[in-house]
Amino acid sequence: MTAQTPMRNPDAAGVARAAAKMAQILAPTPLLPVEHEGRSFWLKAECLQPVGAFKIRGAWHRLTDLSDEQRARGVVAVSSGNHAQGVAWAARRLGIKAAIVMPADAPRLKLERTRELGAEVITYDRMRENREDIAQALATEQGAAYVHAFADPWVIEGQGSAGIEIAAQLGRQPSRLIVCCGGGGLTAGLALACPDAEIIPVEPEGWDDVGRSLASGTIESVGPNPPPTACDALQTFATAPINFAVLKRRCAFGLSVTEAEIRVAQRFAFARLRLVLEPGGAVALAAVLAHKAEADSDTVIIASGGNTDPADFAAVLRPD
Repeated sequence: MTAQTPMRNPDAAGVARAAAKMAQILAPTPLLPVEHEGRSFWLKAECLQPVGAFKIRGAWHRLTDLSDEQRARGVVAVSSGNHAQGVAWAARRLGIKAAIVMPADAPRLKLERTRELGAEVITYDRMRENREDIAQALATEQGAAYVHAFADPWVIEGQGSAGIEIAAQLGRQPSRLIVCCGGGGLTAGLALACPDAEIIPVEPEGWDDVGRSLASGTIESVGPNPPPTACDALQTFATAPINFAVLKRRCAFGLSVTEAEIRVAQRFAFARLRLVLEPGGAVALAAVLAHKAEADSDTVIIASGGNTDPADFAAVLRPD
């Protein structure tokens, strides 16, 4: 947390307030029925949000709660691309100046769309520079509010608004939510929104810091030499205390999936559901298709994002 982000814990009341805000500006994303290999389950298509990912939720909740003085000073955020677009979209709609610190190797599509939405983009070396230090210095210099991609109570509550929608669409809380997980903002938000559901975070193999943290009971980092992954949206080195406080209460375990399993899920979503999923947005589906996670008619899988470069997606559609 930062000087620009008051210390408080996210809660279910905040999630409900965020959901009410979202309902005023955007229609719910579809909840799609899926049948595969004798199993029936549901898929929440957050990839169909205006910015192509669920991140619009937390950004909107955070920025709409800024004071007039804070709005006048602008916002700073860090993101590999989806949070960047969510913040940029909300900032443009609210007339707020936004600066986003993004990795230089982020997908070109995400960099271009963030700029198209009117935000200033500052790039950095993902493996050698500390994005938090860069963003904190920028926020201090400009007197701007720092909107963290996952370690922010408003952001967590905003992401959880997807769970309120799911319960309304199903007519009940799901028994199980399988979630694409990076820093844990979406996972924690859904845990607050659906207290009766089993919550299962899924990460790319080698980037499963949340899963390992749940197993050990303490926050663990990815480590010094994580393997390459196509899941740019999920390359978070460690979750934060505000997220882990929720996750360790609600998540019994985490799962990881391979790069090959992720590509299978992307192809499945395209062929069977007519959806384009980026790698990071397909990991939860990958866990189910690979039989690493159980799924039934009360299970909802989050398809968290669909922002992928066309050439990269075309390559995925070619069989391995």
